[in-house]
Amino acid sequence: MQMSFGRALASNFLGHAPNWYKTAILTFLIINPLVFYVDPFMAGWLLVVEFIFTLAMALKCYPLQPGGLLAIEAVAIGMTTPGQVKHELVANMEVLMLLIFMVAGIYFMKQLLLYLFTKLLLRIRSKQALSLAFCLAAAFLSAFLDALTVIAVVISVAVGFYAIYHKVASGKGATQDHDHQDDATLTDEHHRDLDGFRAFLRSLMMHAAVGTALGGVCTLVGEPQNLIIGEQAGWHFGEFALRMAPVSVPVFFCGLFTCLVVEQFGWFGYGAKLPESVRQILLEQDRQSDAHRSRQEKVKLIVQSLIAVWLVIGLALHLAAVGLIGLSVIVLATSLNGITDEHAIGKAFQEALPFTALLAVFFAVVAVIIDQQLFRPVIDVVLAAKPENQLALFYLANGLLSMVSDNVFVGTVYINEVKAALESGAITDHQFDLLAVAINTGTNLPSVATPNGQAAFLFLLTSTLAPLLRLSYGRMVWMALPYTLVLAGGGLLCVEYLLPSMTDLFYQWGWLSPQVMSTIPAVTAH
Repeated sequence: MQMSFGRALASNFLGHAPNWYKTAILTFLIINPLVFYVDPFMAGWLLVVEFIFTLAMALKCYPLQPGGLLAIEAVAIGMTTPGQVKHELVANMEVLMLLIFMVAGIYFMKQLLLYLFTKLLLRIRSKQALSLAFCLAAAFLSAFLDALTVIAVVISVAVGFYAIYHKVASGKGATQDHDHQDDATLTDEHHRDLDGFRAFLRSLMMHAAVGTALGGVCTLVGEPQNLIIGEQAGWHFGEFALRMAPVSVPVFFCGLFTCLVVEQFGWFGYGAKLPESVRQILLEQDRQSDAHRSRQEKVKLIVQSLIAVWLVIGLALHLAAVGLIGLSVIVLATSLNGITDEHAIGKAFQEALPFTALLAVFFAVVAVIIDQQLFRPVIDVVLAAKPENQLALFYLANGLLSMVSDNVFVGTVYINEVKAALESGAITDHQFDLLAVAINTGTNLPSVATPNGQAAFLFLLTSTLAPLLRLSYGRMVWMALPYTLVLAGGGLLCVEYLLPSMTDLFYQWGWLSPQVMSTIPAVTAH
């Protein structure tokens, strides 16, 4: 007997998502117009909470579909306009290009990455030292490259490790096609080893993700909002790093210390070691790869190494937009390594495009935040505070809002408000400089608390790796908690007590010079 059209529609709606989840999304879609009719401001915050819910349930249903439905309804009922959404997308075009082209470019360099990280993983036996190495590497790279690029590299490596073990444990040859999401062929022993391997990779991924935040706050090119804040303040690369140093340097070492502590004591889901059986499989695979590597494959590794040098130089010197550099990597890697089939090239884009679409939906939610002025009460309270209390308040306000919204948007809104206060004479040049540091560190450090606070975290949560490692929204929040407490708390103490005194010393030593702020062009908030 065939099911009715209504039952078929209900079954098709959001596919295999649980019925309670489908009911929740339908409930959101029904109540949002009613709440918007009564109180648009409340409806705006309700939409933000609902969108965060879809992110938290990413393993039940990819957030693009339910989040997209909420965003479409928001535009339809007038919470924002298509023009405002387009404005947000255009303002963030570099981020979208980065995801489309850079992640695909990394895909064509995975042989080199897997080769290098396999050597690193097999030669460093200490889990603490390995975790520290991943965190340090991610922090260093994120200070000069984009955090999404760095996390894409680490994800590619982790998927490679997982696929190697899963393929061998399933009794498949190294060259056979294999679905590494299917655990049905694994024995009980392999299941236990796989669980241990998942825990091991989860901890490395989280250390690397936090590392991107530790490095990203330090330099002018570390995060997109850094560029906006630095341009508003008129700081070049060296001065930006120096002004952030009273906060970024102590917090950096506190973050590394946290990495060692959680690994030593096995707190918050850390401490898992690489199972010996997995190590042997990876070691044997590495030996076989070295022994059977042809001259052609060696040339591919050399070519990918040279392309990696171009990638670092191009990004560090900002020779072009990040996405365009990623496109150049695709062209160079495919042409020099003989990848000319359209379908082979298309596979590289499968990982990033769903997240790119999700990010476009996220910017629609940001458009609602702007049009409904959801942050205005917080901004008004902070700007009305006494000068001696403003540093801590700006840091906390930026941190809290960055946990639920776009860091670039939060940083841009606050720096423009502070710039307006400076031009009106409400604050001094010196206070502006201090507040700019508080805004930048506030958008970068406390936001590690949630996946939606950092784009790199969100990319990790919605990647194909997350379900393989059982890395859910809640687990990410839990594993990030010690870092959140240390980074947010340490940053607050540094902003409140160390930043003013160290900045004064820098002035006395002649490392910094006062600026005439009125000559600095304004940056339009998007």
